[in-house]
Amino acid sequence: MDLDVLGIRRTWGTNFAKCGAILILAVLPCFFHDSVPSVSAEEGRPLVYTLGVDDTVTAGTARHVIRGLRLAEKSGAEAVVILLNTPGGLVTATLDIIQAMSASTFPVITYVSPQGAIAASAGTFILLNGHIAAMSPGTTCGAAMPVTMAVPGEAPRAADQKTVNFLAGHMKSIARERGRPAGLAEKFVTENLTLSNSEALEEGIVNLNAADLGDLLKKIHGLTVSTRKGSRSLNTSEARTVEIRPNLNERFVHLVSNPTLAVILLMIGIYGLIIGFYSPGFFLPEVLGAVSLVLGLAGMGLFQGNLAAALLILLGTGLLIAELFTPSYGVLGVGGLASVVLGILFFPVEPLMPAGWFAAFKAVAAGIGVAGAALMIVAVTGLAGIRKLRPVHGEGEFRNEAAYVIKDLNPGGLVKIRGEIWQAVSRDGHTIREGQRVTVFERRGMTLYVGLNEHGRETGKG
Repeated sequence: MDLDVLGIRRTWGTNFAKCGAILILAVLPCFFHDSVPSVSAEEGRPLVYTLGVDDTVTAGTARHVIRGLRLAEKSGAEAVVILLNTPGGLVTATLDIIQAMSASTFPVITYVSPQGAIAASAGTFILLNGHIAAMSPGTTCGAAMPVTMAVPGEAPRAADQKTVNFLAGHMKSIARERGRPAGLAEKFVTENLTLSNSEALEEGIVNLNAADLGDLLKKIHGLTVSTRKGSRSLNTSEARTVEIRPNLNERFVHLVSNPTLAVILLMIGIYGLIIGFYSPGFFLPEVLGAVSLVLGLAGMGLFQGNLAAALLILLGTGLLIAELFTPSYGVLGVGGLASVVLGILFFPVEPLMPAGWFAAFKAVAAGIGVAGAALMIVAVTGLAGIRKLRPVHGEGEFRNEAAYVIKDLNPGGLVKIRGEIWQAVSRDGHTIREGQRVTVFERRGMTLYVGLNEHGRETGKG
């Protein structure tokens, strides 16, 4: 039976590995697909690409924008329009996008759209860096003051002065480079200034307001912009528009580079490995834990983190593992959970993330703590139950169990018990013949002391 089960497991594992390899080979090309979207060849009509920056700005967003700008340059596009609707995002990703925009040799238009959209925090940096900046009716920009995680129970607070000064200076530099009021742009960071589309137009933060993409292309037609290759007059009134969508690789990186999901994957990985090592043989916890751990670590490498918080997470993980092997009855586990939760709370150091995100992240940290507490309770309860059981091995291992004589006891011989052959001695010195049923009274080292006793608990002849 054991061999059959082992064979089934091996066959299942082999088939699973084959299916996994086939799936990887099938999906892998999609991750790195980098072709230009198909466009019809229409003579005399310029081409304008559009890129959407929605939701949180992440490393995946940066890859998408950078790829789109490269494709537009290869295709000889007239311009690229970046459609903004974001509450903020990662600093490094935002700076990568700005750098790629500044290096472009063709016009890049930033446009807060659709109506009711926002370009806050990181979105404001991107908006101001467009050769032409525009907004739809009912949209807003600004609120770019850097924030950081506060203690539990308090709202996010402003980042340290060094971070504020750096980002304020960078915002001024971007605005000055594009001919926009640098002093007002600085207030987006230092005073958390927010402007509506009409206020932004009046103050010179944006160049125009447009109802939709078609209206935008008509209004920017004929305008002259200065690129790295010199001045260029836009020809967009009859332009074809082609949307560049994120590919699978960019969507994947967008997911794992979100600090919330990265931390969740990290903890799934840690808990999965702990469960797998504690109860080996099922394989699923180990596999799921290893994959999640790798993805979580990869995601955490794509955003700014706090070293002290990372050390707290590692310390907490070590304490949780120690709890499984040390009879502390929860003392190490409680300390480990507290360390992990505190480490998670203060790990991400991303000053351009929206304030509301920090509140949601605290809820995730609390959820991870609850899940960890449940796991610890189950583990501690199970260990406590195991420690109450009498030892299986030792002098009392076979006491009162039945065995069968396979070599006459005269007074010494051999018996079979639980499928094993042991040396045995007749306790009262009487001869006991082969095939007779005996009861084990005690074990001394590798010798069992037995006697004829029909009240013994039978364990089977095999």
